[in-house]
Amino acid sequence: MPEPLLAVLKLLCLALLYLFFLRVLRAVWAELKPPPPAPPPAPPAPRRREPAPSKGRRRTGGGHLVIVAPSEQKGRSFELNGELTVGRAAGCQVALEDNYVSQLHARVFTRDGGVWVEDHGSTNGTYLNDQRVSAPLALRRGDQLKVGSTVMELKR
Repeated sequence: MPEPLLAVLKLLCLALLYLFFLRVLRAVWAELKPPPPAPPPAPPAPRRREPAPSKGRRRTGGGHLVIVAPSEQKGRSFELNGELTVGRAAGCQVALEDNYVSQLHARVFTRDGGVWVEDHGSTNGTYLNDQRVSAPLALRRGDQLKVGSTVMELKR
């Protein structure tokens, strides 16, 4: 092979090697940079509150949380008198064996004659009717509460 051709091939290989290293450095640099700030979330839709009970009819307790999914736990019911804690920990009133549920995941409680849900900083979140719970939200009869892969419904 002629010497000038070998010199050109060497330079070409060297150029390709430098391009490869530049691509690797660019990929590493992109991973190290913080992501651009996300746009602010849209304000949540206002939730309707259930009307307060009439003077002649006073509600006792807050109803029941009934598991509707998954099918192997369907029908389990938890009476809501005051407060229920939901999580994987043995001390929770609603103890769920689900890897997507935190030890102390959420709290369902009664206040001012209504039922409320509050997330306790769980990793995978608590969802009320497919909307993530970020602050205490009021529950109404028929609302679905999703914790991990478990879906519960409020029955009065």
